[in-house]
Amino acid sequence: MEVATGRVHFAGCTVNPNEDWMKQIARYLTDPVDRFLLDTRYLLRDRDPKFCQAFRSILSQSDIEPVKLPPRSPNLTHHIERFMRSIKEECLKKMVFFGERSLRNGIKEFCRHYHGERNHQGLDNQLIEPGEEVAYTAGKVACLERLIIIETPPELSLVLTTL
Repeated sequence: MEVATGRVHFAGCTVNPNEDWMKQIARYLTDPVDRFLLDTRYLLRDRDPKFCQAFRSILSQSDIEPVKLPPRSPNLTHHIERFMRSIKEECLKKMVFFGERSLRNGIKEFCRHYHGERNHQGLDNQLIEPGEEVAYTAGKVACLERLIIIETPPELSLVLTTL
């Protein structure tokens, strides 16, 4: 997350973030052409062991200094903590995902909503990435469906709740 703008980048998800996966994420974040961490000097990180030496060295090679936060300091990461609360309450707890692919799609669509359609109090109730339609004061209102919601028969929802 960029602290100044509130922009969030979803790098990926996995059940087991091992060293090889974290190295791939570091390469993705520091890509010389289309990287998220372009013009970034520091990367704040918590004390999770998934941020292995290989991950940190790839960042350092791109002139990004990974800064380890002190233990038990949630106030230093309040921006990302608030985003995580939002994505859990507004998206993840309201949907059933069937596999990693549907989870990735749901998170990407939430990020698209978070950046372009959801105003933020920390940014004076502005949008992070306002579209050109934001300036219009007249016209037709269109409804956009991001994810397809499938109605389940009552017997199937019973099975889902009892598992």
